[in-house]
Amino acid sequence: MSKAQRSELPDIGFIRLPTVLRHFPVSKSTWFQGVKDGRFPAPVKLSDRIAAYKVEEIRQLIDATAGK
Repeated sequence: MSKAQRSELPDIGFIRLPTVLRHFPVSKSTWFQGVKDGRFPAPVKLSDRIAAYKVEEIRQLIDATAGK
């Protein structure tokens, strides 16, 4: 991920799945399987119909996989 892309993410807070997938380009099915397997962070339920991901965890995932 380039510095420009990384700076588009907020420092703290939550982001929804479409934003996650813009920065960590995998398919939705791959993402959900990775969450199930424990390879990717699990979402946080913000309400009955809204789930989001902690941006700090997404940044850690991107940093951990950047060298691979």
